[in-house]
Amino acid sequence: MNKIIIYGSHYGTTKLYADKMSERTHIKKISYQQVQDLNQYQVIIYVGALYAGGVLGLSKTMKKLKEPRNVKIMIITVGLADPNDEINEKNIRGNIKKQISQEIYDRVQIYHLRGGIDYSKLSFQHKTLMKLMYIAEKKIPEEKRNAETKAIIETYGKQVNYVDYQSLENIIESIEK
Repeated sequence: MNKIIIYGSHYGTTKLYADKMSERTHIKKISYQQVQDLNQYQVIIYVGALYAGGVLGLSKTMKKLKEPRNVKIMIITVGLADPNDEINEKNIRGNIKKQISQEIYDRVQIYHLRGGIDYSKLSFQHKTLMKLMYIAEKKIPEEKRNAETKAIIETYGKQVNYVDYQSLENIIESIEK
């Protein structure tokens, strides 16, 4: 069965997960920027970083899939906020739904992983965006903050790493089925 791992990573945390999955499953991995033709694969595993509500490179990549009917598609998001938070998961799924066709969304398996951030490595643009988000999130009363809001506030200006390779176990099991 022809399989591929595609990743969209800006600062490297998502690529760490893609590297580990490729190592464990022996499936070739490539950056979404290198994808030419998806129609040769029966299994597509997309590992994408969450940025400004979207999954990096997902929309661009999935537009290259002409016939998704006979393809097993998995989307794995990597973000700062707790992936087990129901509101966070609902928001991520809503954003994924905006990025891909309904036909793909109806068939996709979605997983969420926790990544990390290192403010010293952020571009000026991303630092500015995070500062604006931090200022806005701090104004939200404590009792109304969701997992994403809390993660932005707790990690602002810091270097944090929530990468947990153990969280790949269920995903790898599903790939191998």
